[in-house]
Amino acid sequence: MEIIRAKKMGFCFGVRGAIRTCHRVSETENNKKYILGMVVHNKHVVKSLEELGFSVVEERDLLENKDNLKPGDIVVVRAHGTTKAVYDILKERDVIIYDAACIFVTKIRDILLEEKAKGNRIIFIGDKEHPEVKGIISFGENVIIYKDLEELKNGELDSNINYSLLTQTTYNKDKFAEIKEYLESNWPNVQIFDRICGATYERQKAAEDLAKNVDIVIIVGDKNSSNSKKLFEISKKHNENSYLVQDETEIDLSWFKGQERIGITAGASTPEDIIINIENKIRGNF
Repeated sequence: MEIIRAKKMGFCFGVRGAIRTCHRVSETENNKKYILGMVVHNKHVVKSLEELGFSVVEERDLLENKDNLKPGDIVVVRAHGTTKAVYDILKERDVIIYDAACIFVTKIRDILLEEKAKGNRIIFIGDKEHPEVKGIISFGENVIIYKDLEELKNGELDSNINYSLLTQTTYNKDKFAEIKEYLESNWPNVQIFDRICGATYERQKAAEDLAKNVDIVIIVGDKNSSNSKKLFEISKKHNENSYLVQDETEIDLSWFKGQERIGITAGASTPEDIIINIENKIRGNF
């Protein structure tokens, strides 16, 4: 049996940067420390940061005035960013803000503000329930959200309105290409911005290549992680024996019977030690 890792997998620079920010804060700051929600979408990472002394403050508690923040407390804003309303509340609370929002997220947000200032209507492609999407679109007005090409085609665009199209940073690059082709052929009044994270695309392409060349693929990532779920979808498309697991406890050893080439990839929020634990469990039983 051979275990083969995807060429690109695991922590992206945005996640790594957010975690480094938390570690730096834990080493240099003595005030009460909070993480705004899940700093990254992985429960193991959040638990490790809680062990460093961080508490979690939820956005809904801030919005409902049910938080315990005091002036001078420290709040690390997660890699996905947050909504304009929450940023405003944090400033009103007079807390010390460490904004660990990924640069790709802040770039899209800046473009949205620029295009809004021009008077363009904003179209956003992504998961409207994802915190990254909620955060970015909160800086706009009457943003139109579609989850995919099918929804976009069924939408009601107006040829007399100038639109600007933005996407979730982790959106599937191939699906985005289909959307771009459709719009360029049918709606020349839509300006398209491709700001999908390069690391996301590299991981998606590596997962596809891996799935085509192994007997089984294990995708390691949190079940709430958008990019992990997309890696699973891509892998499943090319290899029916694809499984998304959060850690070694979810591994079913029966999956590996008769399999010779085991592929492993991981979402951008997945720690290396979780990946190693899974590899060790497989090697220890076969």
